[in-house]
Amino acid sequence: MIKFISGYYSCFYKKNAIMDVARVKEKIKTRFVPVQLCKEGIKKISDVMDGLDRHTMKYCPWKEYGYAPEVSFSIAHSHDCIYLKYFVKEKEIRAHANQLQGPVWEDACVEFFVSFDGDGGYYNFEFNCLGTFLAAFGPSKTERKFLEMNVMKQIVTHASIIRNEHDDIQWELAAAIPVGCFAHSSIGKLNGISCDANFYKCGDLLIDPHFVAWSDIESPVPNFHLPEYFGMLEFN
Repeated sequence: MIKFISGYYSCFYKKNAIMDVARVKEKIKTRFVPVQLCKEGIKKISDVMDGLDRHTMKYCPWKEYGYAPEVSFSIAHSHDCIYLKYFVKEKEIRAHANQLQGPVWEDACVEFFVSFDGDGGYYNFEFNCLGTFLAAFGPSKTERKFLEMNVMKQIVTHASIIRNEHDDIQWELAAAIPVGCFAHSSIGKLNGISCDANFYKCGDLLIDPHFVAWSDIESPVPNFHLPEYFGMLEFN
């Protein structure tokens, strides 16, 4: 008998026979949208993203950090740009980092990690609720280098913060990442390619620190820098 459980499948046999559990990757087919950042701007892109499918970050891999904000995201692309929008509802926010490459993970923060075949590492893009961000590339958590400032300046963000009637705070973050930001990869147009990626929400210095993921992670301690647990993106 094969039983599907939250992105995994397990095989059960009589007499307590046990077979290795194989992991099934999360997958998103990323929609093409005919919107150009240079002509129409990030606000227009943000509006377009409101009408696309939203994907939920449903995994809290570490039980000691049980608080889970409501988080979903939409993703799309043009020929030469990845568009992201995060939708967050949580009970508090923090926004101390106000310079590029600052410690945004300590704030109310959303993240996008992505790896392209053959580039020898993965990119991490991390944004706080004000739109301040960092970006780096490397093969592991301890071997990373910030992207050059001229590369960073290609990224555009748009953030909005709303307090709702139940005293939770709702905030949204749209980001446009041109292919030129993938400086360690050979990417022309996005159409037709695939990559591995994961999406996260964290807040290391909030009253209730939390670590939420789109694709589940197995690690004894909180660690988003595990590309073996990335899901898959296909750019249509």
